[in-house]
Amino acid sequence: MPTIDTISSVTNIAARKLSLKGIHRPIDTELEHFRGYFRGAMRSRVFLMDQVIQYLLRQKGKQMRPILVLLSAKAAGGISESTYRGAALVELLHTATLVHDDVVDDSDRRRGMFSINALWKNKIAVLLGDFLLSRGLLLALDHKDYQLLHIVSDAVKRMSEGELLQIEKARKLDIDEATYFQIISDKTASLLSACTSCGASSASADESTVLLFKEFGQALGMAFQIRDDLFDYGVKDVGKPLGIDLQEKKMTLPLIYSLSNASKTDKKRIMSVVRKKGKSKNDIREVSTFVSENGGITYATEKMMSFASEAHQILDRLPENEARNSLADLVTFTVTRSK
Repeated sequence: MPTIDTISSVTNIAARKLSLKGIHRPIDTELEHFRGYFRGAMRSRVFLMDQVIQYLLRQKGKQMRPILVLLSAKAAGGISESTYRGAALVELLHTATLVHDDVVDDSDRRRGMFSINALWKNKIAVLLGDFLLSRGLLLALDHKDYQLLHIVSDAVKRMSEGELLQIEKARKLDIDEATYFQIISDKTASLLSACTSCGASSASADESTVLLFKEFGQALGMAFQIRDDLFDYGVKDVGKPLGIDLQEKKMTLPLIYSLSNASKTDKKRIMSVVRKKGKSKNDIREVSTFVSENGGITYATEKMMSFASEAHQILDRLPENEARNSLADLVTFTVTRSK
């Protein structure tokens, strides 16, 4: 397992050199083609739906998932028309889940803009999410991309199960480390794994190669989510308010580890804060200090780097090319990003 000094060294070097724009340079032309393809895939004959979709398209994200699909396809053999459909299918699914998440969380902001439910209310937001999901499914069915459909449908199932398990544990507050890893494996890593699997499958890679890409995406997704969870404790800035997970009673790895190594008195004190509704800034600060002083940040960082190392080791088993090297850079970028 990497030491914290090694992690800091890697973080400092990578943070100066890597950017998502540089990472996707080998697929710049293909990514631009995808953007037009994706806009076309989202069109609706209903004016209101099309109006909402045009607003949604202005909420530009990093497009990490289509980038993963395209890079994986190029690394596995080459980008085809099926690759664009796979990337669109994944991005439509991801966008649908974001729209639905804002309804579930009663959130009025998304990527610095008003959320769909804030402007058009919950009913239209839910219908939009359903429309996007159905467009993705039809896109695959119309072109008989059954393998891509199977990959993404499995991800949808796992994401739903992961979210429900997290909700269940937020109510009971009885989550352990094994359950935490199950949750993030299902709710986050499953979709990134679907991206890399779709990319390799669309390049007509053999079954063993598709499996390697699936395992790579899984390890990358685990590292990605732990990085996100670290932001909640003030480890750099991800653009979300400090302590948002604590406000929602989400037990993440830094806190789980710290509680497992704390005295009964400290554990009882911190859990009483976690159970509170409407936690104050002082409450958030108290839990964050506890986590930091009890090794939670260091432990979670080491786990994150362990998954990143696993992802790199999987890539080392693939033939070297420009796209594979970009995937390796994406792993490093994931664990060193500040937002």
